[in-house]
Amino acid sequence: MLEQRIQQQFFDSADLQYAAAEILAKPIADAVNAVVGCITAGGKVLVCGNGGSAGNAQHFAAGFVGRFERERPGLAAIALTADTALLTAVGADHGFDAVFAKQVQALGTPGDVLLAISTGGHSADVLAAVDAAKAKDMTVIALTGRGGGKLREHLGETDVHICVPHERGARIQELHLLVLHCLCDAVDLQLLGEQDNT
Repeated sequence: MLEQRIQQQFFDSADLQYAAAEILAKPIADAVNAVVGCITAGGKVLVCGNGGSAGNAQHFAAGFVGRFERERPGLAAIALTADTALLTAVGADHGFDAVFAKQVQALGTPGDVLLAISTGGHSADVLAAVDAAKAKDMTVIALTGRGGGKLREHLGETDVHICVPHERGARIQELHLLVLHCLCDAVDLQLLGEQDNT
């Protein structure tokens, strides 16, 4: 019984990946183009999210600043989730809803990208960060599930919405990680060309 339940988790995750591949390919490609345009113009990617999405934000930034699968110069990305002193100071002085927005206001410049990760699209701190990014003339890439929630209402025509077609948080976050890997891989492809495997 336990082994069957474990196997079902794998099957459910695989089924979602197959179903979402065609749906998400275009918005992911749009996100890649936005990020490449930002980076080649000397901009940076700011990334935020809560809980598992915070972990995904830091994973993405590490793949940009360090490397993904290929050696290359580091790309400018900052996970707004990583500085506990800053997060707790802003949270104590301005409320938790401001922890990402204050950083976007301080670090963001026109032409930068905010990658906002929210499983359900309702996190007040992520919504505030999106609004701060829009005020800074930044492009927003929203990575959501469950229809996008309130976050989709905060996006403009030039923003990109990658919405996983599922309701369950675990499945959405698993696919978010795959999307982030696709972004890293495709950005490297655009900047470096095809990898020579000979």
